[in-house]
Amino acid sequence: MKWTTSHIDTYLNAKEYVDTAIIPLIPIEWRSDLKGKVSMAEFTTLIVEELERQFKGRVFQILPFTYLSEESEEERVARLKKWDQHLYSGGFKHVVYITADGEWKKVEKELPDMLIWLPSLSLENMDESYAKEIIGQQMKQLLPLITNKWQEEPQEREI
Repeated sequence: MKWTTSHIDTYLNAKEYVDTAIIPLIPIEWRSDLKGKVSMAEFTTLIVEELERQFKGRVFQILPFTYLSEESEEERVARLKKWDQHLYSGGFKHVVYITADGEWKKVEKELPDMLIWLPSLSLENMDESYAKEIIGQQMKQLLPLITNKWQEEPQEREI
């Protein structure tokens, strides 16, 4: 389910089955490497949308968590933990963060839930059928990660 009014109606009628929030982590940088950051965002968005499609009825695609590249790691992590806590207190048992920004790997152990980092691929000049194939290959690796996560006991968090 996605952040749309029609999907919210569906969610509200079946929220006991939707236990996982997926948050794309998207950097913003306007002074340098603008195209690289936009490419990261596009790739992350495509992956998250495909995960939502594959797990429709079990996951909810949250709006992207955006941050300035110059923002400190501590600030980013603190803000993301607030999002996580808000979602957890709202009923989600699992939160999955997805990003193409390798900076998140440095603070992965500080995050309250699962981080999935994927190296960004520029899809800009790629044939659409090849891009779909690449996304499909990524899904073959990601789907078991998430289904295995569901087998684990949800982590306790302070509310």
